[in-house]
Parts: sequence; C-alpha cells; structure tokens
Amino acid sequence: MSHQPVFEARDLHVIRGGSLILKIPSLVVSEGEILVLIGPNGAGKSTLLQTLSALLKPTRGYISFRGRRIGSDIPLLAYRRRLAMVLQEPLLFDTTVYNNVASGLKIRGVKKDEIEPVVAKTLARFGISHLRDRSARTLSGGEARRTSIARAFATNPEVLLLDEPFSALDPVMRETLLEDLERVLKETRITTIFVTHDRMEALRLASRLGVMNSGEILQTGSPELVMNHPVNEFVASLVGVENILAGKVIRGNKGTSLVSVSGKEIEAPGDLSLEEEVSLCIRPENVLISNMGSGDTSGTANRFSASVERITPMGPYQKVHLNCGFPLATFVTGCSLSALCIAEGSTVLASFDTMAVHVIRKGQPVDAR
Repeated sequence: MSHQPVFEARDLHVIRGGSLILKIPSLVVSEGEILVLIGPNGAGKSTLLQTLSALLKPTRGYISFRGRRIGSDIPLLAYRRRLAMVLQEPLLFDTTVYNNVASGLKIRGVKKDEIEPVVAKTLARFGISHLRDRSARTLSGGEARRTSIARAFATNPEVLLLDEPFSALDPVMRETLLEDLERVLKETRITTIFVTHDRMEALRLASRLGVMNSGEILQTGSPELVMNHPVNEFVASLVGVENILAGKVIRGNKGTSLVSVSGKEIEAPGDLSLEEEVSLCIRPENVLISNMGSGDTSGTANRFSASVERITPMGPYQKVHLNCGFPLATFVTGCSLSALCIAEGSTVLASFDTMAVHVIRKGQPVDAR
C-alpha cells in the first residue's frame, strides 16, 4: 500500500446552530487505505463524511485532495466527480436497476457503447445481474442497497465514501452484502472511508480504525492497536473491553507493577509510579475460567477465586459475569460451560496473563495514533 496522502484535513471545524459539532486538528488518509470510523450516534461521523465530500462547507480549516485544496486549487464539481458516496438510504432513481447503475457514467459523458460492459461487470460483481431490467421501486431493501453500492463502483471512483450502508438490513442480508463489499474492495483497492456504529463491521473491513465522539477523533490506528491499546475508557468500552477496573499502584517489580483493585492485587505491565491512579483494561476473551484446583496456572500471575453471578447468552458464546472482589466478565462456549459444570452460584478460578492487561494512566498525555 502506498502512503501517498489522498485526503489531508487541517484544523477542521464545523459549527451549526452556534455549536461546534466537528473539530479535527489533523486527518490524513493514504492511497488504498480503508479507514473505518466508529462511534455512537451523534459522534460526528456523518458530518465528517459530508465535509470530506464537500457537501458541507467547514467553518474553519481546509481539506486537500492529492495535495490540492478543495474549492480553490480544485473546483468542487471536478473534485466530486472523483468520488462516489453511498448514503444510509439508497435514493435510487425511478427507473431500472441498469439505468441506476449507469447513471453516474452517463452524467460523466461516457459513450453508450462503453457503458454497457462496465455496468454488466458491476451488476455481476454484486450479484444483481438478474435484476437488470427490474424497476428500482420494486426492489427489496437489500437489493436496493446492492444497487446503490454498484452505482458507486461503476464510476471507478478514486475515493469511496460509505455512510452506514448496511443500517436496517436483516442479519443474513447484511452478512452477504458485507462479504461482497469486502471482496470487491480487495479487488479494486479503492481508497475508502466507511462510517458505522457496528464494531464487527469495522473490524471486518478496516485497514485503519478511527474512534469518534463529540465531533472529535479520539484515536486512530490498526484495528489490533485500537482494540488492545485504547487511549481512554470511552474508546475501551466502544471497542469491546468489558473489564475496565480502577486501581492504584502499590508496588513495582522489574517491568511490571502491582495495582490494588478493591483490595485485590493485579499485576500489570510497565513501570508505573507508586500511588498512581490507573484504569486496567482486560478484554473478556483473555479471561480464562476453570474449576477450583484443576489445571496448571502456575505461570499466570493473575489468579482469583470468583463466584459466578450471572450467565448471559451471547449468540454462540455465553457471557459469564464473575465476582472476584471486583467484577470480571469472560466469554465461554456453551460446550465449555457444560464440560466445566459451571452454573450461576458456582465458584471458579479466574485467570488472565499480565500482558493481557492494558493500563490507562490518569492525567497522562496519550498518543492517539
């Protein structure tokens, strides 16, 4: 992947109704990158996408596209024709699927005999060739989304902007469309910015993940980095860190530190300052449970007797809520739960490795990259 910047946003502010709704000091998107932005409703994700697409004018700051400032060095219309955008609602024209997918090419003045092979290939890519002559008004929700995405790809854009394109689809339709989009993005290597509030969609597609809240980007980085090394508690909770424990450092020991959490001692990586207040983040999939007295956990520093307070079905997994003197959650398969004969009220041994603990230091500057 090339690291040539496609987008550069600097000191980007958007004010609406007297309120600052977007504040982006700096954002760079590289060639071929799939940047996925996640965050709760109202985080500013769609506003950022609309600003990058020049549908919304920033109150302050600027955006460059391939080194040229939008609106001054490159005219808005010329810039927009190099992008394709897919919104939450398909907004299809009242004509056939073929004509919808061909519409962007027609607007760009592509010759009729050149349009046919491009549209045919794009319809096949998204599995809608059989809908070619169907009226867009008769399409199901999933078919309409496929048509909308196909229309965007047909123009062979330099950048693809996707604003929650799978919202309100049933799980089966969402999965099949996600599979097709994932495959086509790998084939085309189009620079993509994808907005979603669904963590699993984000992890599936992203080469780089960004977390937004209150109009700001709190952290960007590889999915692995953001998932396992969140910069603050908000990011941690958003990326699925079920266990966020407040504690105080009581002792150091050759590259590790002991942190007191509700009177229990947890070993964490790093040389931390004595009496320093920290938050310990432990992903539930890194917490193991076993029957008391069974198994060899001698190499695991963090071992606690725990009572099972609640078991919650989570699709193929069971979420087990533990009380170790502090709350702890883990995911266990139904088969494992049965094999261990664990039920609510059981006493188990909970353990997790020192390196599975991510430390968030209070009041320390963070690197959000």
